[in-house]
Amino acid sequence: MPMPEGRNTAPDPAVVAVRVVRAHGSGSAVRTDALAVEEPLEIRVGFDADGRRVHRGVSITMRTPGNDHELAVGFLYTEGLIAEREQVAGVRACGGGNVVRVDLAAGVAVDLARLERHFYTGSSCGVCGKASLAAVRIEPRCRPAAGWPVVEAEVIHRLPDALRAAQVVFDRTGGLHASALFDPAGRLLSLREDVGRHNALDKLIGAELLAGRVPLSESILLVSGRLSFELVQKAAVAGIPILAAVGAPSSLAVDLASEHGLTVIGFVRADRFNVYAGADRVRLGPTAEPLPVAPQPRLPLSVV
Repeated sequence: MPMPEGRNTAPDPAVVAVRVVRAHGSGSAVRTDALAVEEPLEIRVGFDADGRRVHRGVSITMRTPGNDHELAVGFLYTEGLIAEREQVAGVRACGGGNVVRVDLAAGVAVDLARLERHFYTGSSCGVCGKASLAAVRIEPRCRPAAGWPVVEAEVIHRLPDALRAAQVVFDRTGGLHASALFDPAGRLLSLREDVGRHNALDKLIGAELLAGRVPLSESILLVSGRLSFELVQKAAVAGIPILAAVGAPSSLAVDLASEHGLTVIGFVRADRFNVYAGADRVRLGPTAEPLPVAPQPRLPLSVV
């Protein structure tokens, strides 16, 4: 029997079905459950060196399959190996699908010292394995305009529900992080999911870079979990001025955001959030006390 026109019957590479024993009360039953897939991805880069084409492995990361080209390009961009879309000549999958090679345009200079910094990136932490904090710091190419854009508190309150409603794979598995871009009015622009927080953000930034929309100077980033140092750094490289999280930021994340003039908002809910840095980009209702331009170090300003 032919399938209905337009129906996609291809398996989802991000989800796998497993048999589980589900306990309920004093009984149990065998059921089918869905898990988010976690597989290694090797990122390679092709570039010119000493008059010949060289292919070099840069990283192995544990990720959820899907949007791998965006992940590879976003990773190279947020790691400082490329500076703009025009430096990418092409992206291709090889090695059975778990290897992606980004070929750089002829004549693009590559910092070989950065390529020597091979590391394994776990799905839960992108900084693990790097020798020191100095080795992982990347200087952003652009600094957001001071106090711009300004977002209403009511918009921030709505972001988690909008993100959750758009998490398609999370609905099936309950096991993925998400990074989403919104405009200052709270309209969802783009969203990516992955088992790794940093991978989800690299996919998101890679997609925007390939589309020619970086720097993201009028965007709000919302992440589904906590906000770490590395996520702030990646956002800063992409020029994102406002960073929000369902969970908490780390102290180093707040320090880095303050250094680069970013706004950090944590514990975002429908009725509250905390502003940790860059409070001048947040506008409260007319009866609320105004937020100070810069909160005291390490002390969050609660908005209740």
